Amino acid sequence: MRRTHVKSVLAGAAVLAVLTACSTDDSGGGSDTAGNDTAEQETEGSSDEWFVQADYDEQMEQMSATFSGPEDQPWLQYIEGPTTDTSQWATQESQKVCFANASISNPWRQTGWITMNQQLEVLQESKVISEMETRDAGDDDNQQIADIDYFISEGNCDVFIISPNSTAALTPAVERACETGKPVIVFDRGVETDCAATFIHPIGGYAWGIATAEFLVDNLEEGDKVVALRILPGVDVLETRWAAAEKIFEENGIEAVDYFTEANPETIKSIITDEITKGDVAGVWMDAGDGAVAAIEAFEDQGVDYPVMTGEDEMSFLRKWEETGLNGLAPVYSNFQWRTPLLAVEMIAKGEPVPTEWVLPQVPITEEERAAFLEANDGMPDGHYAKFGGEDLPGYPEVWQERQIP
Repeated sequence: MRRTHVKSVLAGAAVLAVLTACSTDDSGGGSDTAGNDTAEQETEGSSDEWFVQADYDEQMEQMSATFSGPEDQPWLQYIEGPTTDTSQWATQESQKVCFANASISNPWRQTGWITMNQQLEVLQESKVISEMETRDAGDDDNQQIADIDYFISEGNCDVFIISPNSTAALTPAVERACETGKPVIVFDRGVETDCAATFIHPIGGYAWGIATAEFLVDNLEEGDKVVALRILPGVDVLETRWAAAEKIFEENGIEAVDYFTEANPETIKSIITDEITKGDVAGVWMDAGDGAVAAIEAFEDQGVDYPVMTGEDEMSFLRKWEETGLNGLAPVYSNFQWRTPLLAVEMIAKGEPVPTEWVLPQVPITEEERAAFLEANDGMPDGHYAKFGGEDLPGYPEVWQERQIP
C-alpha cells in the first residue's frame, strides 16, 4: 500500500517544540504544503520499527479491562497489577514537590497544567504539599536534563515528578533522580527504566489507534480511501497510534495515505484538497485533534460530502462535529491524568502502596455522548479538552474558561 508523507522543514529544537502526548500548538507554522512536490516523500514500512505485537495485544486487552478505584474519579482508577511499597517514604511533614515538565506548549498540556495547579491548591490547603517548584523545559531534552540535575544538586526535593520530553534521552536523568532515594513519579510519557515509584499514563497509543481505525473500518467499505493526518515522526505515543491504525487498515482493505502536518491548518487544508482532487476521500484519521476543524473545512470548501472522521476530545472538534452532523469519534488521551501525580504524592506520604505502572482509563467520546460533554463544557474555549476531570476542583469553571495558566 502506498503511503505518502509531507516532510518537515523544521529541524532540531523546532521539531521538539511540537512533541506532545496528544496535540500541538496551532500557531506552529513553517511546513511545506502537500501541493509542493519537493515536500513529499514516499516511504514503505515506516511504522514497522514502532510496532510491537506484544504491546499491541496488551493494550487491546486493557481496553476492555475492569478498572479499580472510585467510579466517579477516573484519575484515581487503575488496572490491578504490581504495586510499589512506599512505607519508607511515609511522613507527616508537608512535602516539597519538584516538577520537571516537558512543556506547556500546546492546548492539551495547558489544560492539564491548569488542572494540576488547581489540584495542588487542594493538597497545599490540607498540608500534604508545602510547595511545587516547577521547571519548564520548553520541549527541549537538554533543558529538561539540566532541570532535573538542578533539582538533584539543590537537594531540597522531597518528591520528584517528571513528565519526560522524550523517552531515551531523559532516561539517565530520571535514573539519577531515583538514585537520590527520594520517590520519583513519571507521567504522560515513559522512560526506559522502571526505577520510578510509579509510572502514570492512560492505556496508550495502540489503544488510540485500535479504537479509531476500527471505527473507520466499521463505517467504510473495502477499497475506500482514508487520509491520515499525523503531527510529526519519532514520538512514540504518536507512532504507535499510527502503527496500530495502519495494521487494521491494511487487514481490512482500506487504502490509507498518511501525511505529516505539524498540525498546521494551512498544510492540512492543502493535503485534504489535493487528495479530494485525486478522487473520493471517504475517511480522515488523525493522531491528534489539532487541525481537525481545518480538515473539515477543506471538505466544505470543495463542496463534497463530509468524511467519516476521528478527531479528539478538544472542544473545537466536538463543536464542529455537532455543527456538521458528520459521522465521527473523539478518541482521548485522558487529560485528567495531570491530577494523578499529585494524588500519588499524597498516597506516598501516607505510606500507601501505589501501582507500579498506573494505567488510567482511556475511553473515546461517541456521538451518543457528545451532547453531554458539550453541555458539561459549555463556555470553555476551543483549546480545552472535554475529559479534563477538574469539575470538582477550586476555580471551576472560571479558571479553565479564562485559561489562567500559572
